[in-house]
Amino acid sequence: MRQRSLIAITATLAAGALTLTACGSRDDNGGSSGSGSGGTTVVIGVDAPLTGDLSALGLGIKNSVDLAAKIANKEKLVDGITFKVEALDDQAQPSSGQQNATKFVANDEVLGVVGPLNSSVAEAMQKVFDDAKLVQVSPANTNPSLSQGADWQKTQTRPYKSYFRTATTDAIQGPFAAQYLYNDSKKRKVFVIDDKKTYGAGLAATFTAEFKKLGGKVVGTEHIDPETKDFSAVATKVKSSGADVVYYGGEYPQAGPLSKQIKAAGAKIPLVGGDGIYSADFIKLAGASGTGDLATSVGAPVEELPSAKEFVANYKDAGYKEAYEAYGGYSYDSGWAIIEAVKKVVEDNDGKLPDDAREKVTAAMQDVSFDGVTGKVSFDEYGDATNKQLTVYAVENNDWNDVKSGTYTG
Repeated sequence: MRQRSLIAITATLAAGALTLTACGSRDDNGGSSGSGSGGTTVVIGVDAPLTGDLSALGLGIKNSVDLAAKIANKEKLVDGITFKVEALDDQAQPSSGQQNATKFVANDEVLGVVGPLNSSVAEAMQKVFDDAKLVQVSPANTNPSLSQGADWQKTQTRPYKSYFRTATTDAIQGPFAAQYLYNDSKKRKVFVIDDKKTYGAGLAATFTAEFKKLGGKVVGTEHIDPETKDFSAVATKVKSSGADVVYYGGEYPQAGPLSKQIKAAGAKIPLVGGDGIYSADFIKLAGASGTGDLATSVGAPVEELPSAKEFVANYKDAGYKEAYEAYGGYSYDSGWAIIEAVKKVVEDNDGKLPDDAREKVTAAMQDVSFDGVTGKVSFDEYGDATNKQLTVYAVENNDWNDVKSGTYTG
């Protein structure tokens, strides 16, 4: 089955920038051993769920950063520097993420970290990294409060200068889904469900606000326990509500069974979610009844993107056993952003790393700008991605197929 990535391209990468040759090998921890001889080793940390229900996404993140490090080493992008990737498993748990952040901080060779996947995990890591002036770039966090503060809907205040992300936030993704359902799919009555986690609850909230603003009606709301797979009671409520669509704020391990059980209860209506359900594993879990379900996510479909196709081909050539999944392109670009920041710091210090490299790399990240796998990669004053494009995908013929790409019009 085809694996699709949430990738956007607005400019073609420089010729040869993604040419992959054998340069280094993966170690038991998923690290990338460099091809350089001598010089200084710079470690790029990766924090993601490498085991558990969300490991499909986590392994795609790890492998994509590994690919970026290998290419930078092969191209000798930073003279005298060899990049190495070290990945730690957070199991999608905030406590594990915080412990991993402490481990990365303790390793002086770590000058940047890619991750995590989950917004709730990021909340537990941000202060640890910020106190150490260690830059963090997430390819997947979408909760707006991480970059714009808890009161972001009224007053935006950046809480941590070391935090950046290449993913578009739920401030855009939720409303984009609402506009599609109301204006394009002509849905008027929605049942909203979330998993009570930072990502899911936040996404459901932004969707709900926009759907109501457009004139839609919320005919029911429910919170589920993400530790269970029995959603029969919720499914019965959906059936009796008269909803013509279900919006779910959460991730695919729960969304798949939820969709299946809603249909089994007699509600033949689509389940719609965000990038957290955009995975081949959702289709496996939902089964045949998942046909017609929808997901929104950042970027444009890979089939339309020449440079992304190059990334896909190079990823395949690298021989990774796992698919790059939803965040592959964003993970590659997150890793490359760290590499570009390191390059700037080295060039500004007569070709070597300064003693305060972490602080300078974090400062340099604010001005990083390059044509990446996901398009133009740069960051606004909050550390958020400037690329705001999104796509609606539908499950058809046992695969995700793009339906519409665009930007949220607020």
